[in-house]
Amino acid sequence: MRKLVYYIALSIDGFIAGPNDEVDFYPGSDEYMRWMATEYPDALPTHVRRHLGIDGAPNRHFDTIVMGRRTYDPALKLGITSPYAHLRQYVFSRTLEPRDPNVRIVNGDAVETVRALKREESALDIYLAGGGELAGQLLDEIDRLVVKLYPVVAGAGRTAFGSRFSPTNFNLDDVKTFPGGNAVLYYSRVR
Repeated sequence: MRKLVYYIALSIDGFIAGPNDEVDFYPGSDEYMRWMATEYPDALPTHVRRHLGIDGAPNRHFDTIVMGRRTYDPALKLGITSPYAHLRQYVFSRTLEPRDPNVRIVNGDAVETVRALKREESALDIYLAGGGELAGQLLDEIDRLVVKLYPVVAGAGRTAFGSRFSPTNFNLDDVKTFPGGNAVLYYSRVR
C-alpha cells in the first residue's frame, strides 16, 4: 500500500503560513533551493518547474496530490486552475465548483478518499500539500512527514495540523541541514 506523505514548510514556532496565509517570509539558501528542485521536483507547482527549467523532471516521490481549498486558492488567484499538472490533483472543498477537468473537487469524506487512493497500485506516494485543517483531519492516515524547517519565527499564523488535540507519535528517521539554517526532518509513523 502506498503512503500519505505530509511534505510541509514549517517555521521554528510551528506555523505553515501567516495569519493571512502568507508564505513569502520563509528564507532559503541557494543550496537548499537546489535540493528542493532536485530531490522533490514533483512537489513544486508546474509553473515553478517551468521557471526553473525542470518541467520535464520525472516524479520521484509522488503521482497524486491532495490539498485543501486554502492551498489551492493562491493558484486560482493567479489564474492557474491546474497548479500541479504533472500529478493527479484532489482539492477538498465544500463550496468550490470545478474549474479544470484535471483537478477533482471532493466535497465528501477526506479520510475515505485518501484511504481509497492509498489502496491504488502505484510505486509513488500521495503528497499531502496542506493545509493544516486538512492535515488534522487526515492525521491518522499520514504515514510519513517531510518537514522543511525554516530558520524563522512567525509569531502567529496557521498551524500544521489545525487545532484538534490529538497526540500522535512519529519516529525521527533522518535530518538534513543546509547553510543558512534550513533543515529537513524525515519522520515515519509509529504504528
